[in-house]
Amino acid sequence: MRLLRYGAAHNYLSFSMSLVTLHNIRIAFGGPAVLDDISLTIQKGQRICLLGRNGEGKSTLLKIISRELTPDSGEVITAQGITVAYLPQEVPMGLQGSAFELTACGAGKLGESLAAYHRLFQDHSDPAMFQELQHELDTHDGWQIQTRVERVLDQVQVKPDLEFSALSGGLRRRVFLARALVREPDLLLLDEPTNHLDLDSIAWLESFILNSGLTVLFVTHDRRLLKRLSTHIIELERGRAISWPCDYPTFLTRKQAVLDIEEKEWARFDKKLAQEEVWIRRGVKARRARNEGRARALYSMREERRKRRERVGSVSMTISEANRSGVRVLEAKHISFAYQETPIIRDFSFTLMRKDRVGIIGPNGSGKTTLLNLLLGTLTPVKGSIEQGSNVAPLYFDQLREAIDPEKSVWENVAGNQGSTITVNGIARHIISYLQDFLFTSERASTPARNLSGGERHRLMLARLFTQPSNVLIFDEPTNDLDTETLELLEEVIMEYPGTILVVSHDREFLNNVVTSALIFEGEGAVREYVGGYDDWERQLKKPSIPLPPKAAVPQKAAPVPAEASGPRKLTFKERLELEALPALIEKMEQESHILCSQMADPAFFQKTGFVRETTIRIKELEKAVLSAYERWQALESRSGIKS
Repeated sequence: MRLLRYGAAHNYLSFSMSLVTLHNIRIAFGGPAVLDDISLTIQKGQRICLLGRNGEGKSTLLKIISRELTPDSGEVITAQGITVAYLPQEVPMGLQGSAFELTACGAGKLGESLAAYHRLFQDHSDPAMFQELQHELDTHDGWQIQTRVERVLDQVQVKPDLEFSALSGGLRRRVFLARALVREPDLLLLDEPTNHLDLDSIAWLESFILNSGLTVLFVTHDRRLLKRLSTHIIELERGRAISWPCDYPTFLTRKQAVLDIEEKEWARFDKKLAQEEVWIRRGVKARRARNEGRARALYSMREERRKRRERVGSVSMTISEANRSGVRVLEAKHISFAYQETPIIRDFSFTLMRKDRVGIIGPNGSGKTTLLNLLLGTLTPVKGSIEQGSNVAPLYFDQLREAIDPEKSVWENVAGNQGSTITVNGIARHIISYLQDFLFTSERASTPARNLSGGERHRLMLARLFTQPSNVLIFDEPTNDLDTETLELLEEVIMEYPGTILVVSHDREFLNNVVTSALIFEGEGAVREYVGGYDDWERQLKKPSIPLPPKAAVPQKAAPVPAEASGPRKLTFKERLELEALPALIEKMEQESHILCSQMADPAFFQKTGFVRETTIRIKELEKAVLSAYERWQALESRSGIKS
């Protein structure tokens, strides 16, 4: 299926240069095609988000563009002289060397020589090779790469001399981001770039991409990052690539409209097919040309129905529940913990009550996972004590998914030695039926876990855990690798869970939607509790401190409170007319924008060079005007006390 176009055109003035063009790309892995006849173009200056369910081929497409993977058919055309850098979803294991050395290797052969020179400089093991490398770097101006590496590592806030194998998952991720950036790419491919990054690093990444002017194609589950960065969306669904030249909120609206239309068309088609099947079963009474044509049309309809790729279903999650815990789940009293002489937790007291939903927020390496292990009892505090309440049955989801055996099949990882039947909430279920709730087909159930994608391994971990009864859920980065739809379902399941929840996460939307309070690592071992989610914490940080009253201050009469601040008031006649006219005005502007976008979707439109700039400017003006109208509508309704 060729690239389809929906929605408004965006930034056509910057489309003068195509960096990468994909033509009729097809690839399969022993089953239905993951990518089927994909054609698309990446233009300079675009920030494209690649959306799709787990297993739809997002990572595969990035690997094809970066030439790490060769498609079964089709071609990838790259503009001459451009550099493409790729940040993979999973950081390779077993790598040795410092952050500086691994980052330098991203700069090509000369960067590898610089890394070797840096290593020999540290251990003085081969003086002759050291001299040879120094000569090579002097001759080819390799020292500029050293400056670039140091600058990029400083940007991602990683010390150059840190040993990579000793770093946390988040810091390793930052090193590989630096490794991609040091190439100074024309096109940056990012596969789940926020996985294991802390909030400061995510904020830095957002600002860096927005200010760099880089062309970026990225896959992400982080909805806030997606909303802020994307100027264009390409959706992979059922082997097709669908282009949506708009931002994410607009995409959601237009996507739903398209799905509604498709559902109606399929219903009409299936009804017509059923009628024709009844007709053919009655028998064709005469070999007339009309009847023969009708029969041929039926065979064509059968073939079309056979080739239809149904939409992937939704994950269905049910958490096995244990008996209710005591009112007090656990209590930490003045606990402290340190690695060698570095304080991780200092004089921390905290009480977790039944049904609490607590988020844990802090930079990478600050001690969030350590705190979870202290509260779970797998670590012992240096000072203080932790008392666990009665009847506590915790369930722990670790961010590295170490509970999964990569050599065992999906079935064996979930069922273990239980055979083909498992019990969930007291109900016996066949393992295949249970795995289908997590979108694993019967064929996929027999696949070794090592062959699963990151998102599939995540779903496997959830499927494995949710068979175990619990009344306390402890999640360490539960949102990594999940597609947006599954992530939203996980949020719903957690919010309906009757037990207690502790969650470490860097997903700002997830924290806002799930937690009711947050434990914040504030540095030097200090941990402080705040009420609310991520946005509530940010607001409390920005709130100015109350100044002390000046000495001998003379009491003054309080200023009258403005009428608007005292609550809803009656709208004036003019404001009432304005409020009544706003819906029609918004509809008119949206219709004009839709007409202009439809015109720009026609390739012949760009032959009218004089109209391209004017039309693009007008679309942007309409988008701003519609946004302002919605804000005015909300302001008038809130002022009058109307609930929209």
